[in-house]
Order: sequence, then structure tokens, then C-alpha cells
Amino acid sequence: MPTRLARLRTLAGAAVLPLALVSPAWGRSGPPHTAPAADEPSTLCAPAGVLQGEHGQRAVVSLCASGGTPTMGVSASATCRRHTPPDARYACLTSGTWTARRDGRTVASGTLPGPGPYPGPGTYDIEATVHVRSAPAGVDLRGTVRAALTLTAPEPTPTHRIEVDRRTLRPGATTTLTYTVHRSSDEGDGSARFGLIGEEGSGVELTTADARCVNPLVGRHPSRTRLKHSLDCALTDLQPGHPSTVVVRVSLKSACSTVVSKLGYWMPQGQALYTGGIVAGPTVGCG
Repeated sequence: MPTRLARLRTLAGAAVLPLALVSPAWGRSGPPHTAPAADEPSTLCAPAGVLQGEHGQRAVVSLCASGGTPTMGVSASATCRRHTPPDARYACLTSGTWTARRDGRTVASGTLPGPGPYPGPGTYDIEATVHVRSAPAGVDLRGTVRAALTLTAPEPTPTHRIEVDRRTLRPGATTTLTYTVHRSSDEGDGSARFGLIGEEGSGVELTTADARCVNPLVGRHPSRTRLKHSLDCALTDLQPGHPSTVVVRVSLKSACSTVVSKLGYWMPQGQALYTGGIVAGPTVGCG
């Protein structure tokens, strides 16, 4: 009997420990949570807040952020409890949106879980609007949580960049844009996928004489419908010191449309599947 009682006390102490570790982040006056100094990508997690319902539901939420790659990934985890039956615990599902601020300025945002641009090392005040649900059902809570996280991983050196010769489009006119795609790294290869897209439903049309580019095909076979407001270009000869140029004509009707650009590229690591990245290019506005 003494052995069984000692075991029960140990289990009870273990059940209380997670709640003790995750008190609300804004309820303390201590310094931000700081990742150990590192020269490689890393993830840092910190207590962010406690959500409570009217019928004993409780979710203890933590926020995690990663840095050191071109993107900063943010996610939320939670521990869910409900007092009926006593101390019932559940697996938690978390979703929502997040915003990261540094020195009071918004530097990144996105969905949970999801990436945003990594602005480099520093202390980030991360605020998230979260929806926590349990599996099985029993806990369903919404609220805002916050945590201050200090990331130490250096901002990675860009391997590709995109330039455009104009930044403004005019309604009722056709504008010629010249995009230049650069590769600066000796790692990887000369292949990349360059994409442009206008605002759907605005009537904007993107055309080019470049044989490497097409308006994407949509719909089930045998559909031949193509998206006139989008272009997809397969570049295969990008080399350091040898950029690639794509000339595009953007035709607007009476409605305005911006045109955004991005570049997807491979950075092969043997036969690893998930390598490479995405570079955001310039946005051409309308006015």
C-alpha cells in the first residue's frame, strides 16, 4: 500500500507540472524567451496564455517560432482540460492567425501553423488569435495569446532575387514590364519556376512572347481554359553572373490590378525530396 500511494502522489505531481510551466506570458515581468546562440535554423517555444470557458474548459497555449531559413514558421500548441469528468484531458487542435512585431513594427504575419518572411535575429512580440478544439469534443475556445521570443539564427544569405523595371500600372492601358531574375549561389542548379499573377476578376491579362512561359491551364481534361491573369515560366539557365530576363505585357481594363511575382527554386541535397525555397519578388502596383 505505501508503494501504491507513493506512485499516485508522483503521478499527481506530473499532471500538475505542465500547468505550472505555462502561466500566461503577459502575466510576468521577466525577460523574453531567448534561444541559445546558434549558427543554424532552430525552433523556440514559450508559454503564451491560458484560455478558459464557462463550464470548466481550459487550454494552456504555447507559441513556437523558427528562424534561420528564408521563412519564419510560427505554430501554436495547447494542453486541453475539462473539469467534467474531473481532470479529463484531451488532444488539442489549434488554428488561427499570427502577427510578429519587432520594435513595435509589424514584420511578418500568417496563419497557424504557417510561415512568413524571416527578418533576421532579434526579439519578436508574437500575437496570435487562436481557436483551440479538443479531440474528442469537449473543449472549444477562442482567444488571443502573446509571447516574446528572441531568435538568434542569422538571416540566410539570399540565393536568388527578382527585379522589375517599372512599379506602376495604369487602368485602360497596356504596360510592358521587364523582369530580371538573378542567382548568386554556387549551390543548386540553374532551374527555377517564375510566376506572375494579377487579381482574379479584374480583367487583367498577362501575355508574353517568351517561349518559356505559359498561361496556366485549369479545369478537367479536355478543358483548354487558361488563366489570362497569370503566367508560369520555366527557367533553366540561371547561373551566377548570368541572369535571366522575362518581358511581360500587362493589359488592364477600367479596373485596377496589382501584379505579384515569386520564384520557386531547387537546392538539391542528394535525393532529399523537400529542398529549395520560394523567393517573393516585387509587387507592381496600380494607380
